[in-house]
Amino acid sequence: MFSAVLDLGIDLDIWPWIWLGTAVIFALVELIVVGGSFIILPWAASAFITAILAFYDVSIEIQWATFVFGGAILFAFLYRWAQRFMKEHTMDPGVGADRLVGLTAIVTTPILPDDTARAGRVSIDGETWGAITDGAYRIAEGARVRVLAMKGTRVVVAPIAPDTRSNEPAPGGEETP
Repeated sequence: MFSAVLDLGIDLDIWPWIWLGTAVIFALVELIVVGGSFIILPWAASAFITAILAFYDVSIEIQWATFVFGGAILFAFLYRWAQRFMKEHTMDPGVGADRLVGLTAIVTTPILPDDTARAGRVSIDGETWGAITDGAYRIAEGARVRVLAMKGTRVVVAPIAPDTRSNEPAPGGEETP
């Protein structure tokens, strides 16, 4: 009934090669363009299975149904598997620059609240990092700070003790360390 529409006017002997070509193109697009995200891979596999069926002269309706529904079923299965896999295999928080979050650092160059020159620096485990504050206060050189987050290539820090927030004189006229 639908074979006149579904065959697109192409000889049925050509369809196995069309499905095989579709499978190869989808697989290449998956690997090269999409970067292994497995979005197109189910339809590449479905096109390959459809090509095998087409070589056995299965009707064009069954070929299209195999491609469309097979791809959708494989996609749903792969999506559920990927979700489960990602829950079971989460990346540890101490990977890359994120490993610095929560560590204590020493301010090596004062951090200013309006640090447009981005001069603030901290030392963390022997590494020097650019730093910005999470508030509108200055942090003196030598102060101990806690790394709260990463913002680009800079660490966002906050003082550990309230008396390290500023180089300004304390209310009693004494300077903070």
